[in-house]
Amino acid sequence: MSGITDPRLKAEELTVEPLAAIDHDVKVLGSKSYTNRQIAVAALSGKEGVIDGALISDDTVFFTKAVESFGHVTAEIDHEAARISFTPTGKPMSAPQEEIFVGGAGTPLRFLISMAGLAEGTTTITGNARMQERPFGDLLAALPGLGVEAVAVRGNGSPPIRVTGGNFVGGKTKISGAVSSQYTSSLLISSVLAKQDTEIEIVDELVSKPYVEMTLATLAEHGITVERDGYRWFKVPAGQSFKGGHAIVEPDASGLSYFIAAAAILGGRVTIPGIGSTSHQGDVGLVEVLGRMGAHTEVTENSVTVKGGQLRGIEVDMDAMPDVVPSLAAVAAFAEGPTHITNIASLRVKECDRIAAVTTELRKMGVKVDEYDDAMTVHGGPSHGAVIDTYDDHRIAMTFAIMGLRTPGVVIKDPGCVAKSFPAFWQTLDTLR
Repeated sequence: MSGITDPRLKAEELTVEPLAAIDHDVKVLGSKSYTNRQIAVAALSGKEGVIDGALISDDTVFFTKAVESFGHVTAEIDHEAARISFTPTGKPMSAPQEEIFVGGAGTPLRFLISMAGLAEGTTTITGNARMQERPFGDLLAALPGLGVEAVAVRGNGSPPIRVTGGNFVGGKTKISGAVSSQYTSSLLISSVLAKQDTEIEIVDELVSKPYVEMTLATLAEHGITVERDGYRWFKVPAGQSFKGGHAIVEPDASGLSYFIAAAAILGGRVTIPGIGSTSHQGDVGLVEVLGRMGAHTEVTENSVTVKGGQLRGIEVDMDAMPDVVPSLAAVAAFAEGPTHITNIASLRVKECDRIAAVTTELRKMGVKVDEYDDAMTVHGGPSHGAVIDTYDDHRIAMTFAIMGLRTPGVVIKDPGCVAKSFPAFWQTLDTLR
């Protein structure tokens, strides 16, 4: 779907060739998280909008086509220019006759559930087999308080989800933040168009807080004011409108994690331009973590640089940046001593169970790993090549590709699964050579 013609995306497996050293500036595609947020805002704005620097990947293409299906907007995707353009049709949002299918796109599906509450009629949204196992119950439980009926068709809290829309009145609701922060983001975005003020109370501890900050930053960029009490309470005043217009997406912090990890384990240098100290993306925090492990790091307003050093194991809480835990685990495999990675229970309900997957594949390579319900300990030491199962999970494929830059004999099965978030990954990896 992504439009990238790299033949490796269709290969059954790919052998990673090791590298001796690297010293490169690496251009990373646009942020998936910001692109998804900009798509949602552009689609709801009722105005013409252009997203430049957008990540064009399976997830964002699914999302763009999904918002078009409500009939109130048309979209044009320019793969070469990394641009998505939206034009309002003048029609109201209405439920599509066909169900909306989003593959493995978790954030779009969460956003679409609330958006469907604004569309007249009944919308059914579903995804691939893994998506139909993932939990959405917390979001479904919060929507009735705002006037939206949303139910799991099979009664299990997972897709397919059926939403009866057209009566998103707003009001007060409560939601758990313990499984995913994206439920809160979903409510915040669509509540802008609610008929009355919307108040959202988080009843417990909110995980992955930087993703909510990204949502609030995107809303502010488009002229929306949100009142808040930390991460406990948010209020979206009614009567606001998105300003639409032009948005520019910064590079993807999750995507850059593989390349700064490569610098750390190969002892070379990688600089990522276009993102730096002012970013709201929590995954930029991996730079600081690698610095604690002994890599040499530099973060400016417009770039991040990592150079290799003598790596040592640390203890680190990764609640704020779970998507880069696999990248961290790869670096930890080459560090001296154990790296204890905590507060990562949310990884159990990602595209795969990432704690189990990373543990299993590292052990295949001879790396000792202790696995816990919400943590893992990676013991650095010698590793060897292996055939890596990727679980239809882009982050598993990219993580072990980086390990293969140092360890000979790493074979990645289903290399095309990277198209979910980073369709140019293999081409970008080639630039290190």
